[in-house]
Amino acid sequence: MTRGVISRYLSTLIFLYLVLGKSIYAAQANNSIDGIRVWPAPENTRLVFDLKKTPDYSYFSLSNPQRLVIDFQATQNLVNLQALAKNDKRITTIRTSKAKNKTSTRLVLELRDKYNLNVFPLAPAGQYGNRLVIDLFDQDRVTQSVQTAKKNDKRDIVVAIVAGHGGEDPGSIGAKGTYEKHVTLNIAKKLAALIDKQKGLKSAMIRTGDYYVNHNRKTTLARKHKADLLISIHADAFTSSKPHGASVLVQSTRRANSEFTRWIANRQKESELLGGAGDTIKKTKDKNLAITLADMKKEYTMASSYEFAEHVISQLKKVTKLHKKKPEGLSLAVLKSSDIPSVLIETGFISNPREEKNLNSSAHQQKLANAIFNSVDNYFANNAPDGTYYASVSYKKHKVSRGESLSVVAHRYNVTVGKLKAVNNLNSNVVRIGQTLKIPRAD
Repeated sequence: MTRGVISRYLSTLIFLYLVLGKSIYAAQANNSIDGIRVWPAPENTRLVFDLKKTPDYSYFSLSNPQRLVIDFQATQNLVNLQALAKNDKRITTIRTSKAKNKTSTRLVLELRDKYNLNVFPLAPAGQYGNRLVIDLFDQDRVTQSVQTAKKNDKRDIVVAIVAGHGGEDPGSIGAKGTYEKHVTLNIAKKLAALIDKQKGLKSAMIRTGDYYVNHNRKTTLARKHKADLLISIHADAFTSSKPHGASVLVQSTRRANSEFTRWIANRQKESELLGGAGDTIKKTKDKNLAITLADMKKEYTMASSYEFAEHVISQLKKVTKLHKKKPEGLSLAVLKSSDIPSVLIETGFISNPREEKNLNSSAHQQKLANAIFNSVDNYFANNAPDGTYYASVSYKKHKVSRGESLSVVAHRYNVTVGKLKAVNNLNSNVVRIGQTLKIPRAD
């Protein structure tokens, strides 16, 4: 055998070894990491690994320096890890390391500090396939500072605003590719700006960026901000493009009663969820008294939620079509709080082409925010909590005399005609002699 023949023979063997070796590896590593997404949030960072099949994994932590090591069994990594964590304050680097065997993948997260971990797989749902989720929570879980009013000051009414979905949860997606999570955050920011501009009101944004906050955490954060009202903003969707219009949802009686039963059973632990009477509910040995007090609080919160929802509907119908003309009760986790009146506002159908276009419009988003703000202003003008600025400046009343028009009354009290109409739920500029108008605070 000549040297040239031997050389060609060896080259062929090497080629076959490489091809067969890769084929054997691919057959043994029957799963793959197809994508990695990093979602930084104020209190935590979420990593989502997208896999071809259900993940077979294990993990452990190392210190000095802090690292989290994840082993994916029989899995190959198809993702470029470089720069994945460049915008995150908790992870410095995501890299590979030597795995236990050739068919597995070991990933190492180099961390800036020690964090509380939550690791769990997710089955395919919607547009997503199999996933492994890793949450890194700050140990102190510091929230935005909550300003406490001085003893003799009239406090602000706090409105918690939840922008639906976020991060790896885009919510509904329109035909033109509009993500619900972006629409809801834009409306929420516009609403917060209006609320913070109004003396006596203060917003508490539960989500300020593109990240996910779980339902239980939403109500926990609202409570930490001492919220008087919780508004969750969403955009509806359906399998057909025909449905359209906004709607307002409140907690169903069945879900509220179910939560109530759980709270009573755990009243020693969860009395803070029962509002001002919580301490009495926790300490009393009289179970019947505890149930009575808690039930009164629950009924008050549900009634307040429904009343506010009616205010929202009366304002929304001025700027958009309605899908439901009355508040609808559904079982929704974000509305389960017994001590905070809560509503969920579906601002329109993102699955409807015309409404998808509107929901993408900054001008339409502002109209929706204005309508919701007017609802907040009107509701608390008549239902201001004790000790608040709103409670100290209740509306003046004016009886319309002969020769007076809406514009004349507005000029007299230095308010706009639009605000006068909003406060009194007027659809036109027509007023009648003897009609009593509520006069809002001057602009």
